[in-house]
Amino acid sequence: MKPTQVLVVAAAFVALVMTGQPVQPSEMDSQIERTARNLYVFKTYLKGDDITIRSKDGVVFLTGTVSEETRGLLAQETVASLSGVRSVDNRLEVKGDRPAENSDGWIGARVKTVLFFHRGTGGIDVEVSVSNGVVTLRGVALNHAQRQLTAEYAKDVEGVKDVKNEMTVASTPKTEKATVGERIDDASITSQVKISLLFHSSTRVLKTQVDTDKGVVTLSGMARSAAEKDLVTKLVTDINGVTMVNNRMTIEASKAR
Repeated sequence: MKPTQVLVVAAAFVALVMTGQPVQPSEMDSQIERTARNLYVFKTYLKGDDITIRSKDGVVFLTGTVSEETRGLLAQETVASLSGVRSVDNRLEVKGDRPAENSDGWIGARVKTVLFFHRGTGGIDVEVSVSNGVVTLRGVALNHAQRQLTAEYAKDVEGVKDVKNEMTVASTPKTEKATVGERIDDASITSQVKISLLFHSSTRVLKTQVDTDKGVVTLSGMARSAAEKDLVTKLVTDINGVTMVNNRMTIEASKAR
């Protein structure tokens, strides 16, 4: 290449960097921030928390306060799956004292989160109290099946020793009806699935990859048995917004025999 050609190419590169490159990241960051603020998780579950979302070159900074540590984790996981996000710097602080791991407060927060995420239990107002690892549930279930399901989900949360189900059933038991509500975005579905699997003691040790496309969740990773794989499918199917589950998890060869 001749010297004059080198100069022309160099000048063109500098012009591209000086004019085009700074604009694209700025537009991308603005889009990430706008999208994040309108996600289902932020507009419903986290609406009472003080969270500021700022993106710079695809790195999202979360600042502010949340009422529980689980909410900070939810915010982080939700934003992380957005297109264009390279990483998330979670600087959210928990109001008041942060409960110690496996403490009653720590367990209670996880139970409430799991019950909120699952379609079968998210539509009822459940009071959750914990004493020495024993969870007590109070509230009114729509029917006996929902009352039993609520106890099953609570009992499977990490750290729970036992469940006292003091929930009552509505005087006129009802069958849950599918209603047309707000569409839940894929990022919110993905984060709910990830955290739910993390909080359930029977699935928390699994390294499951979760991808969501228009409500269809695809799972990949390793299960220790066919029963464990089936359990993951069952739990994920009941998460808010999930329309179908493609479970592509494989079973460990040593466990399959």
